[in-house]
Amino acid sequence: MNLENFNSVVIHDVGMRDGLQMESESVDIETKIEWIEELIKSGIDIVQVGSFVHTGKIPQMADTDELFQYFNKPENKPKKTILSALVLNEKGMERGLNCNVGMFCMGVSASETHSMKNTGMSTSEAQSRIIKMAKELMSANKRVQVSVQSAFGCGFEGDIAEDKVLGIVKEYHSAGIKNISLADTAGYGNPAKVQRLYSAIRELDKDVEMACHFHNTYGMGLANCLVAIEEGVKYIETAFGGLGGCPFTKLAAGNVCTEDFVHTIQNIGFRKDIDLDRLIKIAKHASGFFVKDLPGFVYKSGGIKH
Repeated sequence: MNLENFNSVVIHDVGMRDGLQMESESVDIETKIEWIEELIKSGIDIVQVGSFVHTGKIPQMADTDELFQYFNKPENKPKKTILSALVLNEKGMERGLNCNVGMFCMGVSASETHSMKNTGMSTSEAQSRIIKMAKELMSANKRVQVSVQSAFGCGFEGDIAEDKVLGIVKEYHSAGIKNISLADTAGYGNPAKVQRLYSAIRELDKDVEMACHFHNTYGMGLANCLVAIEEGVKYIETAFGGLGGCPFTKLAAGNVCTEDFVHTIQNIGFRKDIDLDRLIKIAKHASGFFVKDLPGFVYKSGGIKH
């Protein structure tokens, strides 16, 4: 295993957005603030606060604006942690600009079926729109990350041609967007496919900042993360407790678990600056809040003591 790339790993916890959007029980804003504050204190690099979407479709995200207003207050604003948000359209982008979002995340699905269910647009229509928004944000000196969703396969369509995924990546690259994520929305990714796709992106431009977002539908998420890091992926998106899942995919399952991932790389010898015990505390709190076991492992077993 090539350990050199583990030095530059950046952890992006998406539990407050992707993690909560599948939960039917509404989480009150006080609890959300507490979980975000704990994530910040744990040393996580980027925390996704929520998404600027239609509240009728995703009611759990109805207070995203209010959360950003709280954390934009000088006494609450994190010193190091970047606060990100997902935006799907121009209206969401405007809301994000008004909320002074630290990092705008947006994407397009390589699956036509998933794209229509998620956005009501074809892949090409959605990408044209996303690129236009990204350019506008970058011209305003805003940090932007774009993604290819269903990059490793689709629950509706099955395998997605790798050439199609790389074609979308090339369109982003041609538009001058340098932070590009591959999202395994359906959990179809495997280490071999992860290696091929990220290797191809790296050959396109060695200066592209690559990100990954794996769902653990079939138990391969953590292995995929490790292979992605070896291929030069810098940004790893995870969710505390292993919460999450896209409501517009065929079989929704949680994200790679933040505390499981942190425990793994700390045992390898990296990111000892992150407070694993605090992450475990958040997952335990979330498990109690929802009154159910979460998909994560380390919050149940505790970390290996050396």
